[in-house]
Amino acid sequence: MNSTERPRLSVRSPADLVVAVPYLLGFHPTDSVVVVAMRGRQVVFAARGDLPEPGTHPGPAARHLALVVTRQHADAATVIGYGPAARVTGTVDAVGEALDEAGLIVLDALRVTDGRWWSYLCDEPACCPAEGTPYDPAASQVSAAAVFAGQVALPDRAALAAQVSPYDGPVRLALRRATGRARRRLAALTGEPTDSASPGDASPASSVGASGGGGRGGTARAVRSAGTAAVRSAFRRQRRGERLDDDEVAWLTVLLTDLAVRDHAWSRTDGRDADISLWTDVLRRAEPDLTAAPGTLLAFAAWRSGHGALAAVALERVLADHPDYPLAVFLDDTLRRGVSPSELDGWPGTAGTSVLRRRRRRPPRR
Repeated sequence: MNSTERPRLSVRSPADLVVAVPYLLGFHPTDSVVVVAMRGRQVVFAARGDLPEPGTHPGPAARHLALVVTRQHADAATVIGYGPAARVTGTVDAVGEALDEAGLIVLDALRVTDGRWWSYLCDEPACCPAEGTPYDPAASQVSAAAVFAGQVALPDRAALAAQVSPYDGPVRLALRRATGRARRRLAALTGEPTDSASPGDASPASSVGASGGGGRGGTARAVRSAGTAAVRSAFRRQRRGERLDDDEVAWLTVLLTDLAVRDHAWSRTDGRDADISLWTDVLRRAEPDLTAAPGTLLAFAAWRSGHGALAAVALERVLADHPDYPLAVFLDDTLRRGVSPSELDGWPGTAGTSVLRRRRRRPPRR
């Protein structure tokens, strides 16, 4: 199933919702507060935040979370805290109050600890006993439906972050050598010198990206032409189920430092599974100084598909090494504010001009 078509899970009880949350997020939350937003009877959004550190007032984070949820045009929500009561209760109360002040109906407020859930809003012993209610995800129809639909719930957020971590060992060594060849290839294309003995140092690709246009005249056109060809080849290969080889990945990452090439790749990136797979693979294999573009493209694809958690960990990795990369900074702010992809249909754009072009249908063959 295409990841842009998220399957619906039937939720009929608090236990069902607790089981569903990891599939909505993509991982099992711990020491977290989660808000599941509803519009009518449909879940439209799930947002997660870390529990505040002990001694930290939960109010500011709660208000931010409520603001994010209200951007989804929801009319009701359930708040779920994961962790010990001493850390969860105050945060859940603060989030509930912030949602109420924002005009949302709080359907329930739950705590999940050690395989049991408690409701803060229900005091009926028959349905909400003081010792909590056990739940078993393995025996739940919600889990079975999610797995059947191809949804995955990783053990924790660290496991999700590991999916975008760099390869090491022989793979890293092979990519480092391939990147050295790619840098020399770009130097030959642009006519600029390179230090072939130090392929990991700053290269002509870095200056291409810094210029914002890939040099002047014929050099710029040559770089953009090579970049366009590399991007299109990468998408074709990925959608045929073929993995790029080391030299193809290295050449692509070097060319993506040119902003025109990056924007061409951006315009062809959507929320398809193939796009997410491509940019995940390229990010993990890229040399550290070349991760900004593929990591940001992965984040964009994941965000467009509704995989906000994957987008977030991709951006964390990019911004750790490239804190001032403008597109990553912008997307990170977009995610933090809870902007829906549907609000930016027809995007991306640069300098007020849309980069994304609708593909014209080819005339039928006669």
